[in-house]
Amino acid sequence: MRELVLEVLTQQKTAISLPELEQQFEKADKATLYRTLKTFEERKLIHSIDDGSGPVKYALCLEECCCSIEDLHVHFRCTSCNKTYCLHEIPVPAITLPKDFSLESVNMVVQGVCANCR
Repeated sequence: MRELVLEVLTQQKTAISLPELEQQFEKADKATLYRTLKTFEERKLIHSIDDGSGPVKYALCLEECCCSIEDLHVHFRCTSCNKTYCLHEIPVPAITLPKDFSLESVNMVVQGVCANCR
């Protein structure tokens, strides 16, 4: 199942949610797919994106980045087609926190209309 999920994720040009992933498999157990995604995320093969549109979406990490805090990038959600794109070339701006605070994650989502919908 992991190989099949990885193959589907590799073919995606945009981030994909668990319900969208379920549609790719005729007889897949939702719990198995979810555990597969969580395992991939823990091993930094994929990263999750909460774009505010509903279910969390997932996208493959690029080889040149390892999905760490230092490699965070902006995401773009199209308000027309509801697809979410990773904008790897646009890093999330540096964030300076007060003393004794520690950064665990940042989620920067830009919304607008993608090139396909314009």
